[in-house]
Amino acid sequence: MKKIRLGIVGMGNMGTGHFYNVFEGKSPSVEITAVCDINPEKLERAKEYPNVERFTECAKMLDSGLVDAVLIAVPHYDHPTIAMECFKRRIHVLTEKPAGVYARQVREMNEAAEKSGVKFGIMFNQRTNPLYAKAREIVQSGKLGELKRMVWIITNWYRTQAYYNSGSWRATWNGEGGGVLLNQAPHNLDLWQWICGMPKRVRAFCDFGKYHDIGVEDDVTIFGEYENGATATFITTTGEAPGTNRLEISGDKGKIVIEQGKLCWWKLAVAEREFCFTATEGFIAPECEYEEFTAPAPEGHPQVLEAFAQSILNDTEMIAEGKEGLNSLSISNAAYLSAWTDDWANIPTDEPLFEKYLHELCKNEDRSKK
Repeated sequence: MKKIRLGIVGMGNMGTGHFYNVFEGKSPSVEITAVCDINPEKLERAKEYPNVERFTECAKMLDSGLVDAVLIAVPHYDHPTIAMECFKRRIHVLTEKPAGVYARQVREMNEAAEKSGVKFGIMFNQRTNPLYAKAREIVQSGKLGELKRMVWIITNWYRTQAYYNSGSWRATWNGEGGGVLLNQAPHNLDLWQWICGMPKRVRAFCDFGKYHDIGVEDDVTIFGEYENGATATFITTTGEAPGTNRLEISGDKGKIVIEQGKLCWWKLAVAEREFCFTATEGFIAPECEYEEFTAPAPEGHPQVLEAFAQSILNDTEMIAEGKEGLNSLSISNAAYLSAWTDDWANIPTDEPLFEKYLHELCKNEDRSKK
């Protein structure tokens, strides 16, 4: 069986998880031939695998001739830098989310990948969840009718202060480029746009260090608007327990709700807009049919990696291409800009203005804040 030779950059929690998934046979088209981390102690995790070369310098690994592709699992600001070095060498890239900290980076990454003729993918593993895939199929097929409203309460990203204290780069503008929107919620922002499409503008309210001793946001409410007048509300935090994960999408022809491992679908017999103006009584509602779906969530990480490998070997589709990383990041960039300016932010957003605010925050950041 043909396999790609994979190098992993970053042997922290995520990189190590990917490493062991491959050696457990969960991505059969992948062979790990090299790992890299600036901390030699983390490389010790691979010492029992004699066919895996260990590097403390990324450039040396990329120039070794040992890898066809690289999986990037390092702090966010380094994702674009490492990816660009890979593209220069015609090495395929799969990066952890988010692809970068600001939209311009990701656009430049995609341009470089296309120019070099290599594959570029993002580890959006929650797209492999059958319930979200079903929601996308219902919405994108028109079975739900015209979109009216999306509400996602995703507050089960609870983190303690010990979590934030575990790394000097965590929850800092200089290290991560943000908080819950850049670390935990990118998966949900991606699913939002993957299922419902991109809003035209957002108004966001971000609380910085509301529940933790950090300088970045740990509580966020985003209000979005679509071209057709539909609205979206997205609420997330790392400071609420017990948390909730409830996605509700309403359309002209019904409603779907995903919560507690189940998708509930109410299908109207007559589209609401038609029923509203043809009904002869004032206190009736259109009849609806109920359908329910359940499916266990798969191990998404190895599934995304295997699809990435198959894309290299057989030119098949990836779970999430690099160009799709621009969408979720565009939403979070706009949300930050809205909070910083206390105003609406259009999508695509004002990139120079966003970067100006971010660079000021990085420059003035209190490094002792944690």
